[in-house]
Amino acid sequence: MVEQQENLVYKRIKFFTEHPPSLRLYLERKRGYFVAKRVFDIMTSLIVIVTLLSWLLPILMVLIKLDSKGPVFFKQKRVGFLGRVFWCYKLRTMYMNRDADVRQATDNDPRITRIGRFLRVTGLDEFPQFFNVLMGQMSIVGPRPHMYADCNKFANAVNGYKFRNLVKPGITGLAQIKGYRGPTKDFESIFHRYQFDAFYVRNANFWLDVRIVRKTGAQIIGEVFARIFKGKSETNTPADGWNTPSYKTIQN
Repeated sequence: MVEQQENLVYKRIKFFTEHPPSLRLYLERKRGYFVAKRVFDIMTSLIVIVTLLSWLLPILMVLIKLDSKGPVFFKQKRVGFLGRVFWCYKLRTMYMNRDADVRQATDNDPRITRIGRFLRVTGLDEFPQFFNVLMGQMSIVGPRPHMYADCNKFANAVNGYKFRNLVKPGITGLAQIKGYRGPTKDFESIFHRYQFDAFYVRNANFWLDVRIVRKTGAQIIGEVFARIFKGKSETNTPADGWNTPSYKTIQN
């Protein structure tokens, strides 16, 4: 008799949550890797900040200011290594709203500004997090840091969910290159993200990090080109198809 999908999911949850490794043993076994990872993080973040953000950031700051009212940067408390809370920095991609710290952005979220959509597609909104990496609060690769409210909600849904906090959160991660980006819509998406994050924590190594970075770059480039060609195919769309409410009607 074929076992129901729901039972299989809960069995996998049981396996992942009933075999937590010793924190001390884990850190001792991964000591060399963590040293190499920190060196890589410092060198990479310095290169990005000096060669890219030094000239690109002022341009994006001007565009954000021209597009909508509000600060250029968006900072939010996120849960990091061993559950420590830190300020995570991003370029602001939304109009000012009261739900920014409790409600995730959706695919067609009316809170997102015009320049914000471009920043999200290209991943440029995440680039200020290289400063978080340089300060040691984040890493280039690791589980994505959650909002405090989401971390508690997901931990209530999946036992042992905070196991993912055994490593520093990352700008990109294994779950993201496997397609789990954006809002978490249901329990299964929460669990699958945790499953990939847990796999990464258990199997983290330098070459896995390199593969994740390479795959992330390829995905961003592919998505940008897909949006460009999609935009060209829609140039002949009837005028009625573009009659959507202006984003400027959103309250600041």
